Amino acid sequence: MKLIDTLKAAAANHALYKRTRDEIASMPRDVALDLGIFPEDAHRIAWAAVYGK
Repeated sequence: MKLIDTLKAAAANHALYKRTRDEIASMPRDVALDLGIFPEDAHRIAWAAVYGK
């Protein structure tokens, strides 16, 4: 059962990563820059937010 739980958690984290990345990447550039975010860094920001690295 532990393997299934691990796979479910990994799939949920990956879905959260993709959703977060897509939201950051689609943010209007002026809003992103006001927040100090560069849309080109969406993958790094999302990865750190979900996986903490």
